[in-house]
Amino acid sequence: MDKDVTWSKTEKAVARKAYDEAYRKECAAILAQLREMAAVAHEPRDIWHIHDLLTERRRDTDLKYDYRYSVLTHVLGRLLAEGWIDLPDIADLREDKLEPIKRMADTYAGL
Repeated sequence: MDKDVTWSKTEKAVARKAYDEAYRKECAAILAQLREMAAVAHEPRDIWHIHDLLTERRRDTDLKYDYRYSVLTHVLGRLLAEGWIDLPDIADLREDKLEPIKRMADTYAGL
């Protein structure tokens, strides 16, 4: 956790915008997957597969999307590694934020 990291007002706005856009994009991807599954659902068990998908995705997103400043570099690093944000989205952050975000992205990319 990065308890000692201070976020400027501008950095908070940059981080919030990237975070919110990543969440929107990931939810849109989940919705697209849900629509595909629903379009081919024919059996009762298909309903439960959809339910299972939504339960899993909800759990994953609830754990991933944590906007506390003490963990935000980790969250943004993961979002970067997973492709939900790009470096230009967070380019206005200072190096004391960008470097840990990049390191975290490298860590997640190696998993």
